[in-house]
Amino acid sequence: MQALISVSDKTGIVDFAKALHALDVKLLSTGGTAKLLADAGLPVTEVAEVTGFPEMLDGRVKTLHPRVHGGLLARRDVPAHVAALKEHGIATIDLLVVNLYPFEATVAKPGCTLEDAIENIDIGGPAMVRSAAKNWKDVGVLTDASQYAEVLQQLKANGKLDDTLRFKLSVAAFNRISNYDAAISDYLSSLQADGTRSLFPAQSNARFVKIQDLRYGENPHQAAAFYRDLHPAPGSLVTARQIQGKELSYNNIADADAAWENVKVFDAPACVIVKHANPCGAAVGADPAEAYSKAFKTDPTSAFGGIIAFNRPLDGAGAQLVAKQFVEVLIAPAFTPEALAAFAGKPNTRLLQIALPPGGASDWEKGLNAIDSKRVGSGLLLQTADNRDFDPAQLKVVTKRQPTEQEMSDLLFAWKIARFVKSNAIVFCAGGMTLGVGAGQMSRIDSARIASIKAENAGLTLKGSAVASDAFFPFRDGLDVVADAGATSVIHPGGSVRDDEVIAAADERGLAMVLTGTRHFRH
Repeated sequence: MQALISVSDKTGIVDFAKALHALDVKLLSTGGTAKLLADAGLPVTEVAEVTGFPEMLDGRVKTLHPRVHGGLLARRDVPAHVAALKEHGIATIDLLVVNLYPFEATVAKPGCTLEDAIENIDIGGPAMVRSAAKNWKDVGVLTDASQYAEVLQQLKANGKLDDTLRFKLSVAAFNRISNYDAAISDYLSSLQADGTRSLFPAQSNARFVKIQDLRYGENPHQAAAFYRDLHPAPGSLVTARQIQGKELSYNNIADADAAWENVKVFDAPACVIVKHANPCGAAVGADPAEAYSKAFKTDPTSAFGGIIAFNRPLDGAGAQLVAKQFVEVLIAPAFTPEALAAFAGKPNTRLLQIALPPGGASDWEKGLNAIDSKRVGSGLLLQTADNRDFDPAQLKVVTKRQPTEQEMSDLLFAWKIARFVKSNAIVFCAGGMTLGVGAGQMSRIDSARIASIKAENAGLTLKGSAVASDAFFPFRDGLDVVADAGATSVIHPGGSVRDDEVIAAADERGLAMVLTGTRHFRH
């Protein structure tokens, strides 16, 4: 058996090569890899000795040769192929170990030039990988150090790789080449005439890895699967570890993401309850138990069968409260043994643990998507994600009355919730909790009415409450509804041609009004 080893990332390669040598595998290599193996005392033949042609053009050409690709591509079960190898004195290559020039890492560096990028486009490596992967029945191809252990295990046990492993390695190899080429396409097609890069390349090449197939999609007649980014950010939903419960459904995942993204925006201990993609209750408190108790009061009816997220480890006291209701999914950075015990008798409840980023809660923004996408008929909409938080320095009080300190605190809390409510969004809040949420209505005034009705149904008073609207009030009628309900302060983006009319109405009703200058539509 002969192995050709040519790696850019040399992590673990010496130990792997030593293990191959101990199994009587002949080692063939190139350039720096060959030198590294030789310096480690391993008998290694350089590719140039096999091809009879030296590496040239600063290493751009070294493996592009029939003696390499013939050894990789020849089918051992085709007599004509075997005869051709014999006629030309070409030895078979049974194992290929190649990882590619670090193109992705290179273009991710600040100040990367086009020349740097071009020089890190691998040519010979992908060509060999494709040859070996195509001939998977006879050749094992390794493109990542994580594959070394499994390959060695089979070689030690059987002296060869079985078809299942070779095919798995082949698929992984083609996936690696696909991702590599897509990264090159993304980079080059994003370049502008002035040398800067566009956020939106001329060709978008989506690359995701399947996590699991799902039982069905939004409805039972729809098929579905769950995917993650190639390199998911810490603190994002796809990094969650399910420690209890039934398999997640399509709708569970969508709602869990909405709850998790919302709860992450709070610095204080917080709880967010989501139902059908909208927060139906949210609050901050001294601990998870208090935050949950306040959030649940907003809308106990909607909270039934909801998704609940905490931004702090869930302890026994908080878990015992949550366990009193029916919850589909419960999310937290960690669960204490007492919290797990509280749900031991509810085996269907899905518990998701999402580890905090190394820097703690302040680094959760690193798990945010940079780009959002939405499919339309035979097309795709891409946009930068709505990650903009308000800058307190840009808040503008436009009414005669300034908000009190408590009102401003409530307004800022309400604004953080409204960002995650489907448009048109109206959110009543007070004392660090939601009181009424109006979501997804065709008119803002209907959202305002619904929010006040839901608060009344929950037995919550809106007297002295703060209201957040995700977009401006187009007329004063919506403002009158929230004022009639008891609100004394309002926060919204502003920007309507009737802003003056709405501001005058706020002054007339004695409300304090704050403008953010930022709209948060969520469709």
